[in-house]
Amino acid sequence: MQTRVAILTSGGDAPGMNAAIRAAARTGIARELEMFGVRHGYSGLIAGDFLRLGAREVGGIIDRGGTMLGTSRCPPFLTDEGQQTAVRQLAERAISGLIVIGGNGSQHGSLAMSERGVAVVGIASTIDNDLAGSEVTLGATTALDVALEAISRLRVTASAHGRVFLVEVMGRTCGYLALMAGIAGGAEAIVIPEAEQSPEEVATAIQEAYQRGKSHAIVVVAEGARHNADALARHFTEHAERLNFELRVTKLGHVQRGGSPGAFDRLSATLLGATAVERLCAGEHGILLGLAGTRVVTSTLREAVRAVKPLEPQWLHLAHVLSR
Repeated sequence: MQTRVAILTSGGDAPGMNAAIRAAARTGIARELEMFGVRHGYSGLIAGDFLRLGAREVGGIIDRGGTMLGTSRCPPFLTDEGQQTAVRQLAERAISGLIVIGGNGSQHGSLAMSERGVAVVGIASTIDNDLAGSEVTLGATTALDVALEAISRLRVTASAHGRVFLVEVMGRTCGYLALMAGIAGGAEAIVIPEAEQSPEEVATAIQEAYQRGKSHAIVVVAEGARHNADALARHFTEHAERLNFELRVTKLGHVQRGGSPGAFDRLSATLLGATAVERLCAGEHGILLGLAGTRVVTSTLREAVRAVKPLEPQWLHLAHVLSR
């Protein structure tokens, strides 16, 4: 029977984390649980940096980006000693349940804690949307909206000057943000890790766009692509006279993480946070909560962190067809 539950946010922050913290804390309080937050992710767990969460402590945060608890990378947690210390910190406070909000690396940590006997429920949260077990992870739709707004603004100036704009979005190993932003933003070319293109192939796509009568071009590039914005810009600059188009580069970077979460992320986070507490109270743990449409779906932590989440082939096909 759960009586004390802690909430931890880890890895890259994502819009909606605060809404999930709020929902989990207030659902726990409604069930007469004592709720705690862990400051600064797994680093705070090892250090014993806990904060008691009441209804007022989580008030006014549903519309805030980032995470009120803070987050960090924590190499010591990868060690046996670090994990033992984390388990001991929970045991010393009689905290038997742990909710971890984060992406793939964070849920690897969840699995490690689960295998050491802690009742853990993970919530899939990463703007990269690369975590198996959830069709759309918490924070991805808001990050996509930020990228799309930037692309729309850049298209205006690209059109005015007849230029090519390379727009680099986040995504180290997964091209979801670049693919979806490129399709929704009407990009002439999209470069992602899952479907690599050479600089000459991208240049050809741009030249063909001009030949079809377009006055400008937008190329959306995932930061983790082999030929990222820097590599493409270097190639295009070296061959500027032959390629004959004027180029500008914009890297959106961490601006995609910030800002207020959109309606979908707020509602999804609220549902996932509340459900995490309910599952712990029902005796379920060692699981990851994600979304299938607007429904909460469950997978084991082991399945979630070890599976590779592919992009839908239909979106890749559409990106090619619609760029013409």
